[in-house]
Amino acid sequence: MVKGIVHHTRRCGVTTLPAATRTQLFLAGDFVDGSTGEQTDVVSPVTGQIIASIAVPGQADLDKAVEKARVAQKAWRKLGVFERAKVCHRIGDAIERRVDELARLQTLEQGKPVAESIADIKEAAQLFHLHAEDALRLYGETLPSSDVDKRMFTYRAPVGTWGIITPWNFPLLMFTEFVAPGLATGNACIVKPPSNTPLAVLAAMDCLLEAGVPDGLVSVLPGDGAFGSQLVSHPGIDAIGFIGSSATGAKIVQTAGLKRSLMECSGNGPIVVLEDANIERAAKAAVDSAFYCGGQVCCATERLIVHHRVHDAFVESALAYASSHVVLGNPFDASVNLGPLNNEGVAAKMDRHLDEARRLGFDVLLGGGRSAGHPTDLYYDFTIVDGVSEASLLSQEESFGPVLPILTAQDDDDALRIANADRLGLQSAVFTESLSKAYRFIEELETGQVIVNDSNGWWDINMPFGGAGGKGTGWGRIGGMYTLHDMTDLRTGAIHVGS
Repeated sequence: MVKGIVHHTRRCGVTTLPAATRTQLFLAGDFVDGSTGEQTDVVSPVTGQIIASIAVPGQADLDKAVEKARVAQKAWRKLGVFERAKVCHRIGDAIERRVDELARLQTLEQGKPVAESIADIKEAAQLFHLHAEDALRLYGETLPSSDVDKRMFTYRAPVGTWGIITPWNFPLLMFTEFVAPGLATGNACIVKPPSNTPLAVLAAMDCLLEAGVPDGLVSVLPGDGAFGSQLVSHPGIDAIGFIGSSATGAKIVQTAGLKRSLMECSGNGPIVVLEDANIERAAKAAVDSAFYCGGQVCCATERLIVHHRVHDAFVESALAYASSHVVLGNPFDASVNLGPLNNEGVAAKMDRHLDEARRLGFDVLLGGGRSAGHPTDLYYDFTIVDGVSEASLLSQEESFGPVLPILTAQDDDDALRIANADRLGLQSAVFTESLSKAYRFIEELETGQVIVNDSNGWWDINMPFGGAGGKGTGWGRIGGMYTLHDMTDLRTGAIHVGS
């Protein structure tokens, strides 16, 4: 028996744990027990059962990971971009060969429908291929100098060793969003995934080993918030990558000080439906965005702002589509497209938001609470709430659950005012048949991305994704060439060529 692999299967009511599930830390190229000697349980939101017990990392593990990473990174950056790209392509190939196993493991620990997990894992593989090619085209340029005897040029250099903290809603995909561009550009990565969803990430480390990633270049240390603080503050960490809540992001920045950082934080972006919108298309997109991944997405439909003249038609269309399309249940069932929420904290937040909605007299048109008759009480009915006020929790906070809150705007100016009043500015969408209105909202909505006539939850792997300036949503961009820019230094050389 290979140490660190669970070789037996555990019956979990709806599925079984894959036969080769890693439960140890991935530290400097090897699977090892944590220095603490402790373990923490991973409980499936699907079944409510303990599906694995994973090692808990300590300071000694972090110190070793940093020491090995810094040594490995120096050699890795000198290897050359073409060789690094070959390794990244091999990682992508290895992940593609394990899509089904990794997807089932992710669904069991995270709760999302298995079809969504399959799409996540395939996209993770794509990212390794994409960023391998991006790195080959990470060009510098020559610059004119006021001194005729000088020649100036720029080039990109890796920052060094990154400490990366990833969330539980897209466990492997968001790991990859940092590690693929990080490796392609010559960096080392020490990753702290959440201790409640580490299994798909740990299992994927076999893909890195198969691809020939040098020992020490990547370590995975699932830990709690206190361990995350140790990672951020470690003197051997050169830069921080983070995807998660704005509240946690603010603490990280305070701890990290002047270290380079790439921060993607909370979103509360709206979908705006204008008077001339295609109502059926808008209703479908709003509902889809509100329940995808259980609504546990930073660019979900957190607020829906509808022009008053099309309000009734929109509500009717949204109710009809949601009632016929959204199916809550076992996420391993092919007919199900809404699984359980990941954890009690998210479910309790939904409870709190909907309790206030009822106290304030909003119209709960569909759903409105936890669904009975499931293995856990994390299964939440898809919910539509109308008559939502701007000051309510449903409007002011990121609910992060399967809820569609509907606000009403009097005109286009009012819709912009409501949309931009929020302190967060990640992604938004607008539905209109007018090209001039589309351009106006693209320019005036205070979010990093504005999608026209499609879901607020739409994104592309080659799209620069991140928050707008002046909002509490972070900085930098995840996606395409832009992440490589954020994970490298722009450096300049100047050569004296005169006599």
